[in-house]
Amino acid sequence: MGANAKAGGYTLVICEKPDAARRISEALSGGSGSSSLVEGVPTFTFRRGTEEFVVCSAQGHVYAVSDPFKERSVYPIFDAEWYRLDLVEKGNASAAKRIAAVRKLAMGADHFVNACDFDVEGETIGFNLLRYACEGKEEGALRAKFSTLTSEELVKSFGSAAPRSGQGLAKAGRARHLLDFMWGVNLSRALSLSATASAGGYRMVSIGRVQGPTLKFVVEREAEVQEFVPMPYWKTRGVFESGRMRLTATYSKERIETVVEAVRVREECQGKEGTVTSVRKGVSWLPPNPPFNIGDLQREAYRAFGYPPSRTLQIAERLYLGSLISYPRTGSQKLPRSINFPRVLRGLQEMADYSKEAGAILRGELNPVEGTKVDSAHPAIHPTGENPGKLLDSAEARLYDMIVRRFLSLFAPPAKREKISVVIAVERHEFHVEGARTVFPGWLAYYGKYWSWKDDDVPQVKEGDRLRVAQVHVEEKFDQRPHRFNQSSLLEKMEREGIGTKATRADTISTLLARGYISGESLAVTALGESVIEVADECAPSIVTSELTRRIEGRLDGVEREVEDGRELIRDAVRSITEQMLALRADQEAIGHRLGEASTAIRVAANSLGPCPVCKTGSLKVIRSRKTGKRFVGCTSYQNGCKTSAPLPQRGSIKASRKPCRRCSWPVIYVMGGGHPWRLCVNPSCPSKVKGRDEVQTV
Repeated sequence: MGANAKAGGYTLVICEKPDAARRISEALSGGSGSSSLVEGVPTFTFRRGTEEFVVCSAQGHVYAVSDPFKERSVYPIFDAEWYRLDLVEKGNASAAKRIAAVRKLAMGADHFVNACDFDVEGETIGFNLLRYACEGKEEGALRAKFSTLTSEELVKSFGSAAPRSGQGLAKAGRARHLLDFMWGVNLSRALSLSATASAGGYRMVSIGRVQGPTLKFVVEREAEVQEFVPMPYWKTRGVFESGRMRLTATYSKERIETVVEAVRVREECQGKEGTVTSVRKGVSWLPPNPPFNIGDLQREAYRAFGYPPSRTLQIAERLYLGSLISYPRTGSQKLPRSINFPRVLRGLQEMADYSKEAGAILRGELNPVEGTKVDSAHPAIHPTGENPGKLLDSAEARLYDMIVRRFLSLFAPPAKREKISVVIAVERHEFHVEGARTVFPGWLAYYGKYWSWKDDDVPQVKEGDRLRVAQVHVEEKFDQRPHRFNQSSLLEKMEREGIGTKATRADTISTLLARGYISGESLAVTALGESVIEVADECAPSIVTSELTRRIEGRLDGVEREVEDGRELIRDAVRSITEQMLALRADQEAIGHRLGEASTAIRVAANSLGPCPVCKTGSLKVIRSRKTGKRFVGCTSYQNGCKTSAPLPQRGSIKASRKPCRRCSWPVIYVMGGGHPWRLCVNPSCPSKVKGRDEVQTV
C-alpha cells in the first residue's frame, strides 16, 4: 500500500472475500481507486469526499478454535481458545499473511468497518479480526449490511453503516465454533484412541455435534431398507374401444391382494361392454412456487442438474461475488419492496435470454409470490439484474438461469389446468381414467423447463356411452422398498429436524462422505459409519440424537438474540461432554475392537478396484511398494501366479468407478486432488490410450 495509508486517519474496511473487497472499492470510489499489496495481500485504496478508505479481505476464517495440547491422546479438552489458523492447520500460511496485513493496516486507521457477509460466520470473521488483529476495535466498529454487491446497494449500505447495538450474532458464532470444537475433538479422540488401543496403530475415527445425528438418520433409513419385506399385490387395467377411439382405465380397487381376485375381475370383464357412468370436468389453479432460499435452491438444483448441495452453494457464492445474485446463504422466502423490482427487471430485459419475459412482467403489477420462511438478515435469493461481465461456465449458467426464471415466475399468474375424470362400469366393476391439460400456462411459461408437467388428454366421451372391453391386463406388483437418502433429501431432513445451519448442512454431508461413513449417490451407510452409531447409541446416546443438537441450536439462537447467556451454554456443554466421555472410557476395549474391524473393512474396500480381467479369479487393488513407497495396481492372486499390474498416478486420492472400461474391461478410476477429478482406465495397453498417453477425461 502507498504512503497515504501509513500516514493514518483513514477508514479500514474489512471484507470476507477479495472479490467483495474489489466490488466495494469500485462502488464507493466510482472506479477511481488504486490497488496494491500489503504483506502480499491485495488491498484497495480510494477517497470518497474528504475521507480516505482502505479495503482488505480475510479470505474466510483466519482464526480457529483449538487447544494448547499437541498430544492427540489428551482428552477431555475444555481449555480451548482462538488461535491463528496457520497455527491450527499446517501449511495455511495465507492466514498468517492476511492477519499481518490487517494488523499493519490497523495501525494507521482511526475508523473501522466490518463489511464481512452479514450472517453468523461473516460476523464471527469480522469480529475476530477486529478484536485480535486490530487489537480491540470490535466494539466501536461500524457494521455495513448488504445483500447484493451492486454499486447501488453498497453505496447505500455504507451510507447507513452504524455501530452494532449488540454483539449477539458474533457471540453466537463464536459459541458455536467453541461448542463444535469441544464436542468434535473430545468424541473423536475418545473413539480414535479406543480404535487405536485395539488395532495397535493410530486410527482416526471422528464424529461431531451435527454429524452424529445426521449419520444416524442414514443408519436408521438403512435399517428400514434392509428390514423391508416386499409384499406382492396386483393391479388391473382395462382397454376400452369404440370405433377408432381407444382408452385405458385403471380398476377402481388400486391394490388387489390376491391373484385369484385379479383374475376373477379379468374373467368377469373380458369381452363385455362398459358404460360411461360419470364424466367430471374441473379447473385447478397452480400458483408459482415461492422464491428460493438456500435449501430450496440446493434441492431444486439436485433434482434438475444432479448437483450435490455443497456444489450448488459454491456456484451460488460465485454468482453472488460476481454481483449477479443476492446473498445465497439465506433462509428467507420473502422479497421486500426495497429490492427495486423494476430496476432488476429492466436489467434482465437488456439480456437476450430474458428480454421478452422480463418485458412482459414489467407491463403488469409487480406483486411477487412469497413463502412463509423469514430470515432477518437477507431476503430470498434473486437476480440483481446486472449483466455478467464475463462468460459463465456451464454450471454457473445453469444455476443462474434457474434463479432468474424462478424470480420471473413469481410475478406471473397461476397456471390454469383443466382436469377430467371418467368412470366406466362393467357390470359390478368400475374403472377410472383421469387426465389433465394446461389451458393457460401462467408462470409455467417462465419456469416450465424446470417443472415436471405434462398433458394427458382423455378421449372425448359422455355419460351413457357404450365401450367394448378389448382387453383386461393383470399385472403383479410389489411394495416399494423405502428410498435411501440422497444428498438433497438428507439436507431436507436436517432442515426439518432443525439441526445444523443453512450455511453448514451441505458441508456436514460432504464430511460424512469424505470420512467413509456413508457412500454412493443413493446414500448407504458403511460398516464404519454403522459401528460409530452403534457404539454411540450404546454408550452415549445423546451425542447422536437430534434432540440434543436441536436444543443447542435453539439456545444459540437465544445467544444471537441476546436473551441467552453464551457462557452458561458452554458450561452446560462441558458437563454433558464429561458424562459422555466417562461412558465411552468405561467400555474402551470393546468399542475399539468394533471400530477397528469396521475401519479395516473400509480400507480394504477402498483399495479394491474390481475383478482382474486377466486371471478372472483375483481382484485388482491399490498396492504400495515397501521398497519405493510408490503405489500401483496389482492382483490379489499374485501368489497363485497372476502377474497383472499397472502403474498409477502418485498424487491425488483414488476412487474406483462402478463400471469397467468399455474398451478393455479393466477397472476405471477417478483421481481427485488439486482441481477437477480425472477419469482413466488403469490398463496401460488399453485401446483408449493415445500415443502412449492416457486418454483422460475431466469429470
